[in-house]
Amino acid sequence: MRSQIIPVCVFACAVCSALLPAVAHTAETDAAAIAELRATLAGIKADYDARIRELETRLEAAERNASKAKREAGDAVDMAEETAIAASVGQSSANAFNPAIGAVLVGRYTSLENGWDAIPGFAAGSELGPGGSGFTLGESEINLKSAIDADFFGNLTLALEDEDGDTNVSVEEAWVQTTSLPHGFTALAGRYFSGIGYLNKFHRHADDFSDRPLPYQAFFGGQYIEDGARLSWVAPTATFFELGGETNWSNRYPNTGGGNSAGAWDVFANVGGDIGYSHSWQLGISYLDMNIKERPGGEDVTDSFTGSSNITGVDFVYKWAPEGNPTVRNFKLQGEYFYREEDGDYGGADYDGDQNGWYLQGVWQFMPRWRIGYRYDQVDADNGDLFSGTPLADPDHKPHRNTFMVDWAGSEFSRLRLQYSYDKVNDDGENQVVLEYLMSLGAHGAHDF
Repeated sequence: MRSQIIPVCVFACAVCSALLPAVAHTAETDAAAIAELRATLAGIKADYDARIRELETRLEAAERNASKAKREAGDAVDMAEETAIAASVGQSSANAFNPAIGAVLVGRYTSLENGWDAIPGFAAGSELGPGGSGFTLGESEINLKSAIDADFFGNLTLALEDEDGDTNVSVEEAWVQTTSLPHGFTALAGRYFSGIGYLNKFHRHADDFSDRPLPYQAFFGGQYIEDGARLSWVAPTATFFELGGETNWSNRYPNTGGGNSAGAWDVFANVGGDIGYSHSWQLGISYLDMNIKERPGGEDVTDSFTGSSNITGVDFVYKWAPEGNPTVRNFKLQGEYFYREEDGDYGGADYDGDQNGWYLQGVWQFMPRWRIGYRYDQVDADNGDLFSGTPLADPDHKPHRNTFMVDWAGSEFSRLRLQYSYDKVNDDGENQVVLEYLMSLGAHGAHDF
């Protein structure tokens, strides 16, 4: 029996010796294949992760550019949609490019103790102060806007204002804008609201308060309107970034016209973005340079200013709305600071003056249709000791105001507002109350951010 077992064992050992190298070789081959497969899968995953990140970046950039396009050309988009709808049903859209017509009606009742029409230390234009007491018609507007063709969009705004029993009609805006320039560029020419600052580009009826902050009244006569051209560029980035430059031939305060060459030019930059779904912000900086020729020192003032004038401005806006929906609740905080330097001749005397001004305001919609707001605005002048008895005489205080408002919106087209101000523009403070209505008729485009 033992003699039989020994050959079997010898045979088994021989078989194992023959199979072990093959088994070891197979295990090594499988391990290498698994490692290669893992490396391949890791490469595929990394490639897909990179593509997803790239797509997310492109999507954010596309959303940002789409938002800017909506702000700058919302009305043109509306007209294009009308054209597309008409074409889709096989109709000739003969009316698609007819102007969209709208009007804004403004009226107010004002209660004043004294009022004012000049700011101490500033020689400004005629559109200053809280106006007169009693009921008055505000500046109403008639607006016509339309896509001209595939390359241009046009806008015309006429302002109607009652003054001393006479109705004055003026061209507030009349501009043409490109819609098809490549690489984020847009050109605009005509009469338009300048892009400097934040509040300047808005129509008055879109303001959150019944009057413009003191810096706007002191430095721009309420609003800086240009007759000239603008070129702006929006970067193709996820974060909103805009650069722009403008030229101005206007003879409207604070400029005095430039003849064959522009009397003023300015540049501005804006950057902004979103923080989650509920928060958004924008920061801006601007610079305005003017060559002034005999600019009047104010209403009923014979002295004039000739020289150089430049204004530097910084603005900031923050908005909050739950999940991006502002219809129920929202909050807006905005502020601006301006600094002006002027050097030249005023009334035959050497003039080297510095002025500054700022405001900060917050508006909270605490429930549908209802908002409350508060604003503090202030200006200050340092013009030297040579101008006693003139509009440029340094004030012995910093003109400022505290303003509260509450308003109710029946819809996006109607608003009633009650506003109270404790006004310290002059030495003696006074109480001012304004009750105002603002009504929009017909087409009315979306406002900027």
